[in-house]
Amino acid sequence: MNEGRRAARRQVLRVAAKLLEEGGSEAVSTRAVAAAAGITAPALYRMFDDKDGLLAELAAYGFEMYLAEKREALALTPDDPVADLYRGWDLHVDFGVRHPAFYMLMYGTARPGRRPPAADEAHALLVRLLGRAADAGRLRVPVEQATRVIHAATTGATLALIGEEPSERDLTTSARLRDTVIASVITDSPASSGSDLASRALALDAALHTALTTGPPAAGAGAGVPLRDTETALLREWLRQLAG
Repeated sequence: MNEGRRAARRQVLRVAAKLLEEGGSEAVSTRAVAAAAGITAPALYRMFDDKDGLLAELAAYGFEMYLAEKREALALTPDDPVADLYRGWDLHVDFGVRHPAFYMLMYGTARPGRRPPAADEAHALLVRLLGRAADAGRLRVPVEQATRVIHAATTGATLALIGEEPSERDLTTSARLRDTVIASVITDSPASSGSDLASRALALDAALHTALTTGPPAAGAGAGVPLRDTETALLREWLRQLAG
């Protein structure tokens, strides 16, 4: 796609985003978007195929907005993985409350296997935050389990708040749930030397997971782990037993 077509597509998405924010997904008809963007309906169809294609692109646009805000905010906080988890929760909920129509499109219509790349990046950001907590000896459950718990809880809390009348919305509900959920996956303090075998086992498991899923493109993921696949799987199973 050349630069001109990319810019035109981006402009249509900005117009559609404005309609979405003002009137919800019902306001984002192909006819309304084409009229507001000053293009013909056939031109819109050539860009997005149909309304479902347009809404899918809008969801990806929303995830890009969300990630841009989250990266900027987290860059301003101290380098503390646990503090970042609390901050990340609040940023997630705040985005949803400020952009309810976008949030419903991003998370309320999710289907297995149809996440946009930006959604995968948002998921990976949470995994990285939890991996850092594990490296610091602060995680009490495996990274994958903690990721599922926090993702489910933040999404549920945000959708619940969106469903309430703004005048009746109580954000302390989110804060209380945040504290309870994060406390269920995070230890109270860093493990003291040699005293917390479970936290150390989880930290090593998280380091192995990172090594297996990242790495220089030329070498390939997992190239830095000097173990066969069966040995790595067995080691991770032992580490999780120690953590349990």
